[in-house]
Order: sequence, then C-alpha cells, then structure tokens
Amino acid sequence: MSIGPVLAACAALCLWAFDTGLPAAAGRQATDGDLPAGLQSLQVRPNFAVIAGAGGNISVQVGDDGVVVVDTGSASSTTAVLAAIRRISPKPIRYIIDTGPDRDHVGGNEALAQAGEALFGRATFTGLVRAGEKAQAPIVATEGVVRHMSTAAGSAPAWPEAAWPNEAFHYPRKVMYLNGEAVEVLHQPAAHTDSDAIVFFRRSDVIVAGDVLDTRYFPVIDVARGGTIQGEIAALNTLSELAVSSVPIVTREEGTLIVSGHGRVYDQLDVVEYRDMVTIVHDRVRDLLAAGKSLAEVKAAQPAKGYMGRYGNAGGEWTTDHFVEAIYRSLAKEKR
Repeated sequence: MSIGPVLAACAALCLWAFDTGLPAAAGRQATDGDLPAGLQSLQVRPNFAVIAGAGGNISVQVGDDGVVVVDTGSASSTTAVLAAIRRISPKPIRYIIDTGPDRDHVGGNEALAQAGEALFGRATFTGLVRAGEKAQAPIVATEGVVRHMSTAAGSAPAWPEAAWPNEAFHYPRKVMYLNGEAVEVLHQPAAHTDSDAIVFFRRSDVIVAGDVLDTRYFPVIDVARGGTIQGEIAALNTLSELAVSSVPIVTREEGTLIVSGHGRVYDQLDVVEYRDMVTIVHDRVRDLLAAGKSLAEVKAAQPAKGYMGRYGNAGGEWTTDHFVEAIYRSLAKEKR
C-alpha cells in the first residue's frame, strides 16, 4: 500500500480535529444527540470524557465511586453542564477540582457541588451536616483560588461562599484514590496565576492542564494575579515530563492525553512544541531587557516574530503585545 494516501488521511484527520476543537489523538466523539445546544461531549477514555462549550473545558472521570469533575465552566452554563454530566453517568458527583480561579472554570462550583454528594455522606471541612441533610460534593483547589474567589476584582464581584473550594491545600501535591486510580492535584505556582493546578489521572493517563495550556494563542500570564513567565515555563515543563508520547509506534496516536483549558485535547509532543515556543520568546525578551531596552522598544522588536501567525492576536482580550509585556514585567521584577 502506498504511504501517500495514508499521510493524506492523517493530515485530513488532524485538520478536522483542530478546526472543530476536538482531539485527533482521542478520536472518539460521543453522540451529542440530546446534549444542550452549544455543548459537545467527547469520550477520550472508557471512563473519561471532556465537555466543551461551557466556558473552560470540563473533564469528567467516572467509576464505581461516582463522578469526579475537573472545572465547572461558566455560571450561565450550569444547567446544561449538569445535564451533560448526567448523560455521561447517572452516578453522583463526588468531588469537584478547580484548576484555577478564572470565572469560566469555577462558575458552576456552587450548583454542581449542591447537585453532588460527598462520599459516605460526610461533612466537608466547612462544618458539620445537620441530621437528615445531604453533604454536598467537596470542592478541591489551591488556597489561592479561595483567596481570589472571596475577593472582588474590578467590576467582578466576589463569589458567594458556597462556591468557594472547601478542601483547599497549600502544599505542592494533593492525592486521592478514586474510581480505581490515583489522582494527583499538582500546584503550579506563579504560572497563569499564582493558584493554578494540573490534575493527573494516572491509570487513565490523562492530565487536565487548565489554563496553563491554551494553544489558541500565546499563554495568558495574569501578572496582576501572580502569574509569571518563569512559572508558566516551569508548569509546561512539568506537563511535558509527566506525559508520555506515543513512541516507538507513533502511528497509533496513543500516549498521555492532555486536556487544555480551552480548545482541543493534546499529546506530549504538542506540549513540548508549545513549551519550546514560549521559551524562545522568553529568551528573546530577556536578551532585549539585558541590553537595556524599554518595554516600548521590546514590543517594537517583535520578539514573538515567527509565531505570531499561529498564536498571535492584534486585538481582543489577550494580544501578542499583552504576552510580550507580561514576559517583560516578569523578568524586570525578577531583576530588581
């Protein structure tokens, strides 16, 4: 058989996956017949699905213990998200894990927690449950997520207390064992924000990266909330080291799957490519800063040149200039 048609078919599949935001690596589209409008559900492992279209991507792990949900999408999509989760599994939501404090990742916290039920009906760390009451599903996140959600920022009000994580941790790694596999929640300090976490489902071989990975554009470094370019590169290094690529038989399109905060599902080589791009732009800005260039001069030098066609934006909430400025301010702060 000629290899030409095979390569053409692979290229068409990859293009389809990129255009629709669905992963070529997983390639198992769940039937969305009765899903709420605007949502897509993709089964990436027999016990693992991703819901897209509700803000940030939502990951759902299922098993005998119940349902574990990573990120909860936007508040406006809560009803639709609950319907999509129940379509994946009728079992109760047992845990919610937040990868960060962004409103399109934590908006459904309160409703999904109240719709869930803690294991053994136990109380969460926020207090005891009265007789006859159901203990809602606990919400796990780094302590910084609680800080950001409990504080108003600009025009955005603070979240109600019922939406805050009630199993917050400050150490590098929180572990659980649910649905037959180890689940590691790994704090990534000072990356996209100061409160990011990635979630590694070890038997499923799936990593949920949150907004540490969003290849729709250059990484969003939220300096105002503690994000830094150094922490972003460190988090991407962690992702690339945890993940395993589909070698030596690369034609199988297997290996670790990485669920990004937005867009499609990636593999280890995708993360390495993105990490290398971020590192190169970082090094260019660092060299310009060392040469005494001002922020305006650094922007004029276009240190992201060569990557702007793929990741750049001239307008919108996050532009190429925003990315370059975030690198510059991170490095200038470190230099002081």
